[in-house]
Amino acid sequence: MANRSSARADMLRSAAQLFRRRGVEATSLADVIDHAGAPRGSIYHHFPGGKPQLVEEATRNAGAAMSAMISAGLASAGPAATVRAIIDGFRSELLATDYVAGCPVAPAALEGLHAPAAVAAAGESFSSWEDVIAASLWQRGLARERSYTLATISIAAIEGALIVAKAQRSTTALDRTETELLALLGAVLDASNPPRP
Repeated sequence: MANRSSARADMLRSAAQLFRRRGVEATSLADVIDHAGAPRGSIYHHFPGGKPQLVEEATRNAGAAMSAMISAGLASAGPAATVRAIIDGFRSELLATDYVAGCPVAPAALEGLHAPAAVAAAGESFSSWEDVIAASLWQRGLARERSYTLATISIAAIEGALIVAKAQRSTTALDRTETELLALLGAVLDASNPPRP
């Protein structure tokens, strides 16, 4: 039973990695099997819904892993340090993969024509990331609506900068986005928590 569970988890991890690097449409089920080192034919045993099911579940898993990382960062280091860590992680991935690897859930959002459940999973992942960032900002004294606005701006800016960085084969877009987001978050948090006399 452990082997079946492990093989399934390996295929989900492999799928997420391949989607990040190649995209959904350019990744075949055979690619996932080879990357995971899984037996031929096993993919339909674990994912009877075929590629749409695999894309959806890989997207959900990747989104949940990212959400857990964001939550842990917010709890231990706060919003600004967490935004910096997210951008640093993406920057490192870009450099390590020669500007190939992107966000783990964006491929489903961008290429989910044949997997609407995967598009929904990507949307839910982005919403989850916004929710945890907004909650952290709200706990630091910002109004609820302002917290959500800043959370959305942060996620949208990082995702957009990641796409631009891949296309330009440069981390400049991420670097500039990091500078401005950290300045914005710092100013807003300072204004909501002025020093006491």
